[in-house]
Amino acid sequence: MLRVAIVDDHEIVRAGFREILAGEVGVTVAFEAASGEEALASLRAMECDVLLLDLALPGQSGVDVLRSVRQRHPDLRVLVLTGYPEERYALAMLRNGADGYLCKECGRDELLHAVRTVAQGRRYLSSHMAELLADEVAGNGPALPHQQLSERELQVFLRLARGESVSAIGEALHLSIKTVSTYRSRLLEKLGVSSNAELAAYALRNGLMVE
Repeated sequence: MLRVAIVDDHEIVRAGFREILAGEVGVTVAFEAASGEEALASLRAMECDVLLLDLALPGQSGVDVLRSVRQRHPDLRVLVLTGYPEERYALAMLRNGADGYLCKECGRDELLHAVRTVAQGRRYLSSHMAELLADEVAGNGPALPHQQLSERELQVFLRLARGESVSAIGEALHLSIKTVSTYRSRLLEKLGVSSNAELAAYALRNGLMVE
């Protein structure tokens, strides 16, 4: 039996995914979680094979959860299932440990195919994402500044863009204020902006704001 967990802060979304998975032979829902913290706590108590993970979560974001899962549960397969388009986040999430990336607008058959693909230890790439990856390998991609950020830089960037303070970010990510400030300076340089307000504007302009 393939055990799948659903992590999304919208109950109606979880219900829709639950209904799809429940109707598939050989698949069961291991647990559901409405936040990153709840998901990590559930993983400590229950086993699952595939984690369906949204990026926009209250508290710990999906990026934070992905990082924790890779550290604590290296064999768990993670399929990012979010409303953010592939060209915004997909390549960054794959670089940082996701096994697949899928938009919530996908159909039932594509979702089930993606779940079974990552469960078999393979990466799931939609046809559109495969094109993006091919363009990047060929050097023809858009090469936007945020697509070159490391996992930790992306975490700090998204939190700064949401208006979190340096001290709050340090506490959430277990980093010193000095370290977070260093990341902030590096982000300003890499993204070509000069303030937190401009970081937030960049995030909004590129569809990166996680609410």
